[in-house]
Amino acid sequence: MAKTQDFTAVMKDFMGAFPVDTKSFEGAFKTTATLNEKLSGVALEAAEKSAEISNKWTKATLSKLGELSKAKAEPADYAKAMSDFASASAEVAAEYMAAYAEVAKKVQMDTVELMMAAGKDLTEDATAAVKKATTDVTAAAKKAAAH
Repeated sequence: MAKTQDFTAVMKDFMGAFPVDTKSFEGAFKTTATLNEKLSGVALEAAEKSAEISNKWTKATLSKLGELSKAKAEPADYAKAMSDFASASAEVAAEYMAAYAEVAKKVQMDTVELMMAAGKDLTEDATAAVKKATTDVTAAAKKAAAH
């Protein structure tokens, strides 16, 4: 009679030889952690610049309010002071909004650059991991088949 092959031993050998490469996971984790660190840096820099802009805008507005609050000799001078304040405020607002737009533009450019670089790194890591896994699985399958 033909002897039935014991597949339990074959599967045990195959699974024991099956490669689990944690280095690829570690590499992906490190790449992700580095990306998060860089993105946080971009966000913190933008927040710092936005705070500086807000601070300058507030100081400019307060100095103009000081002029507005001074006593005037004629009632018409109050209307002129109010008109001057409104005009100056609109001009300053446009200037500071443009500064905010520059910060947002830089954040967008830096983020896109980081994402492109991270995508390239992750693709390279994944390709290397797949190549290594394919080689290791092929070797394990050959070893298991030889038993």
